[in-house]
Amino acid sequence: MGIKSFMGKRAKPTKGNAENITVADYMTRNLITFRADQTVMEVMTILINKKISGGPVVNDKYELVGIISEGDCMKQISESRYYNQPMEDVTVEKHMAKNVDTIDGNMNVFDAANKFLESKHRRFPIVEDGKLVGQISQKDVLIAALKLKGQTWK
Repeated sequence: MGIKSFMGKRAKPTKGNAENITVADYMTRNLITFRADQTVMEVMTILINKKISGGPVVNDKYELVGIISEGDCMKQISESRYYNQPMEDVTVEKHMAKNVDTIDGNMNVFDAANKFLESKHRRFPIVEDGKLVGQISQKDVLIAALKLKGQTWK
């Protein structure tokens, strides 16, 4: 007598499945943004008070022009100390990442997870028609995975 395979009771499907869950379903739309003319000191205060690690930099038309992160601020702190220069007038524009990788809001959220692994980024902005519409973080991908608990990963 052979061994039978038993998978157990299958979970009831939840709304959507791994195939059609998009970045837009889990991205944050209410973003804390920064301007290129803000000081790094202002950004550091906001990052600490809002408990975030970085955010998009936009212009007056809400077009993405860069990303500023805790790491960028730390570089400025280090440079200011090394050269013994004040930080009060140092702007975001000088320290933000300007070549920003973005992803499509229609991308599958688990394909986005792979992009996170390949790029080592902590966040990706989503731009539509030239305007910033949202941002997805690694934590958002984890939330999506937990909501699919009990389903297959196909």
